[in-house]
Amino acid sequence: MAINFNKSGAKFSSIVGIGETIRQLSTETGEEYLMLNRGVNAVTNIDLQEVVKLIDFNANDIQVYPPARGSVELKVAINRSYFKNTAENNQMLITGGGMMGLDLLFQTLNVERFYLPLFYWGSYAQILTVRGKKADFFSSYEEIEQNIDKYPKAAFVICDPNNPIGDKYDDDKMLSLISKLNDTGQIVIWDSPYRRIFKDDTDDFFYKLSNLENVIVNESFSKSVGLSGQRLGFVFNRDTKFMEELTLRLMYATNGINGFAQKLVALLLSTVEGKKAVTDFKQVTVDGIKQNIDHLDKKGFLAKEFYKNSVPTGIFVIVNKTQEELMKQHIGSVSLGYFTKLKPTLGNKYARISVSVPPDKFKRFFNFK
Repeated sequence: MAINFNKSGAKFSSIVGIGETIRQLSTETGEEYLMLNRGVNAVTNIDLQEVVKLIDFNANDIQVYPPARGSVELKVAINRSYFKNTAENNQMLITGGGMMGLDLLFQTLNVERFYLPLFYWGSYAQILTVRGKKADFFSSYEEIEQNIDKYPKAAFVICDPNNPIGDKYDDDKMLSLISKLNDTGQIVIWDSPYRRIFKDDTDDFFYKLSNLENVIVNESFSKSVGLSGQRLGFVFNRDTKFMEELTLRLMYATNGINGFAQKLVALLLSTVEGKKAVTDFKQVTVDGIKQNIDHLDKKGFLAKEFYKNSVPTGIFVIVNKTQEELMKQHIGSVSLGYFTKLKPTLGNKYARISVSVPPDKFKRFFNFK
């Protein structure tokens, strides 16, 4: 007798499927493939050797259930690094990575629909599908500004630098737009885990966002410190009652977030050894990304039509080759059509690739005509 269950309607990530195909091809042929379908920083790994020496693995904060709201030590470090020590403990919630934070927000917010960019990370739509929420799309930030009073009760998801395009909007213009949405009572989910790869603690953008009551920060340490395997992030909002509801939902789903991951990231954000490890990681990563984008530009592979009013900045870019054309060169990518519902035919012309890989290897694979 088959089990009766509720189907979510969501699909497995195309990115995962592409990765499995590439691994199978590599095994069958014995040939090397460059996996640029993935969304991780792989120019270099962060060197944790000196940081791990600071951890007492026999301590309670490693071996015992973590606090439901997250480690106070980690929150203190986040508060200093992101919010100039102006946030309160109960305005921050430690999560198991950015995707968990998004799921908590999507299931909890009482809005008519969630607005996504025209080109968006596919998991946004899949999580909304699982939670039975409505999604709609905006084509540009200018479109939002021109129609600021015409949207229903909504939440806008903003990812900057964008995934999949990798373009970066002007900070002052972005803050102005978010402020206008905030003032009209709209909710903004600031989900921009790529920003801090290119910024340090002097970046005050998160602090400026924190003063807007309808802005929710969803942040991940997967990209900025290269620890996607630790699955750690945080959510911030000034409304403590809202944060209490998020805390309850997270607690009864997880009973707390990994204590080791919290200790590790706290040390990365607050100690001399940790800050050096993060700085070194970012310097090598950012330099490698720049080299790879410059190489694509020189070779004529960069799809410049997507960067008319911006500069490719993130860990992804769009190239004027298809997923199939790149696969023939042993390069894994994802068709741009997977990242938009309104213009799926773009997949016939373009692909999204990660540019956060070692430059020598990247240039070797992108040496075709």
